[in-house]
Amino acid sequence: MMRLQPSCVLLPSLLLLGSACIVEAPGGASAQERRAATVTQVPPLSVKSGANLGGKVELVGATVEPGRLKAGDQAKVALYFKVLQPMDDDYLIFVHVEDADGRAERINVDHKPAGGLLPTSQWKPGETVKDEFPVYVPPGSTARALNIWLGFWEPRTDSRLRILNPNAVRNDGKDRVLLGQVPVAR
Repeated sequence: MMRLQPSCVLLPSLLLLGSACIVEAPGGASAQERRAATVTQVPPLSVKSGANLGGKVELVGATVEPGRLKAGDQAKVALYFKVLQPMDDDYLIFVHVEDADGRAERINVDHKPAGGLLPTSQWKPGETVKDEFPVYVPPGSTARALNIWLGFWEPRTDSRLRILNPNAVRNDGKDRVLLGQVPVAR
């Protein structure tokens, strides 16, 4: 279910009555949406991380299914974030899928966390939030492997959450965590 941010719109049926203002009910995500976007236990992972992003969240780990792709295939990636501190802003998860050899253009898979059900400003300390998204290998791709980089990005200020433990996780020094490398079969 898509949540609307407070906004004022002119509804065609109300043109004679004036404008109408749509306001989201207080309280944020419903209990059902929160249950759909959080987990009580992280399943066995194919990738473990431990990246501390801004002291706000820890990337506990992820799964990538399948673990090997062919050109034209799609994989399902699931990320698991443990919430450490409340976040005032609504961050996007940025995902950069890059040819491991640097021969192809980067694919951006930036998105709202948890399918848009649970904005980061509603995350509660102690929760583990599950985020899923697809990664696609274009038909005809000659990549031997794809690197999946990610982090949190706040678009209004064009800023990223900093990696606070860069010596403990694979990163590029630009606040991008290397989730892993997915082999591409020929």
